[in-house]
Amino acid sequence: MRLIDLTAGDKIQVTLKADIGDLEITGLTADSRFVKPGFLFAALPGSNVDGRSFITAAIENGAAAVLAPEDTNTPEGAPLITALDARAALAHMAAAFFADQPHTIAAVTGTNGKTSVAHFTRQIWTALGNDAVSLGTLGLQMPDGSMKPSLTTPDPITLHTDLAEQSRRGITHAVLEASSHGLDQRRMDGVRLKAAAFTNLSRDHFDYHGTIECYFAAKARLFADLPDSGVAVLNADVPEYEALADMVQGRVLTYGRNGTDLIFRDATPTHRGMHVVLTIAGRDIALDLPLAGVFQVYNVLCAAGLAIACGAEAEAVTKCFDTLQGVPGRMQLAGTVSGGSVYIDYAHTPDALENVLSALRPHTQGRLIAVIGCGGDRDRGKRPLIGEISARLADATIVTDDNPRSEDASMIRAEILNAAPDAVEIGDRDAAISMAVSDIGDGDVVVIAGKGHETGQVVGDETLPFDDLLIARRAIDTIEGRS
Repeated sequence: MRLIDLTAGDKIQVTLKADIGDLEITGLTADSRFVKPGFLFAALPGSNVDGRSFITAAIENGAAAVLAPEDTNTPEGAPLITALDARAALAHMAAAFFADQPHTIAAVTGTNGKTSVAHFTRQIWTALGNDAVSLGTLGLQMPDGSMKPSLTTPDPITLHTDLAEQSRRGITHAVLEASSHGLDQRRMDGVRLKAAAFTNLSRDHFDYHGTIECYFAAKARLFADLPDSGVAVLNADVPEYEALADMVQGRVLTYGRNGTDLIFRDATPTHRGMHVVLTIAGRDIALDLPLAGVFQVYNVLCAAGLAIACGAEAEAVTKCFDTLQGVPGRMQLAGTVSGGSVYIDYAHTPDALENVLSALRPHTQGRLIAVIGCGGDRDRGKRPLIGEISARLADATIVTDDNPRSEDASMIRAEILNAAPDAVEIGDRDAAISMAVSDIGDGDVVVIAGKGHETGQVVGDETLPFDDLLIARRAIDTIEGRS
């Protein structure tokens, strides 16, 4: 593709520092090690490494042009393209270079629920006969359920490569999780959205954003940049609703107890999930959802809103509800033993843990037992909050290791225990899970929180094999004499 064409369009605000003529670009990368002859190299400043330090190496590897921030010195050997926001320019250039995208794309952001909403939206679209994928925390999930590993919101080159590849394979529908990091770093720019959804906002990623205001501003970019034809699907029960609705000026579907389009009337816990009463598009519906936790009703309504906003008929969408399957590692039933139940959940923020414990309390006839921890090299401020919530909402708490990374695991546990002085401390996560399961009684519920679907534990520089689900099921089998 000619560089002059790659930089065209009102979304790509760049300055060409040389006469580029008919210069052809054969690929894009922001990593100088992957530059091939004819590539454009994006020299982007990062939190740890400044890509501009590798311009010379990129040119030596064959870079035909360099994209960089405005204050970058002109390199020798390749034309320089500068931009006030080089990340945004790269994203739009990637969209132009790879060109193809699925016809219908939706995105969801918020602190909690993104993965479930994306998972349910893909299932709804698939049930309606569409070839659909979802992209997020779990990776790129294909129509057949197979997974391709990925970041929650990949870099724009990877994202647009994936979208183009899926489009060419016949995928017509895609739903994306939009992380605050990804939005702040403009990774989703250039994605042609038909709808965007918001779940909720609570403390997370303060190590990156610093304040709740900056965190929300990053999330809100999804709606500020929504195309004029796009529809916002908004939770009417959260305080951020009004600000987000103002950004899209009436192009809104609302859900929740205070919603007007998808209304949550009532929910009653059952042995297999929830019996819910809803009003969708003016029609009253009563049905059984095969999902535990009232918060899942919100996630289902949000997913339904995205499907409807993208053109699906409301009645057809609601007929898909009773076949929905939960996300692996999200309120996932590991098994039952001794009359009690064991659940795995990814909850690693204070709000998520509070939601999970509150959601499972109605399903608990005995004790609610929580196994908790916190990751190292992450927001330390949430550690005492996690401890306090478990101490307040669970009947028993076991504090263990999550992913300690480079930190002293015992110090992380101590910060949690300061707010949960009656908790039991068991550093070894395997032993902690086994203890919780072995202590289960009739009507008890055990929640193993923090890692969910993850299959590794990060200790120092190593990722050790570790799967909460497998450990919990092994503990159950031991009690039942199957091992």
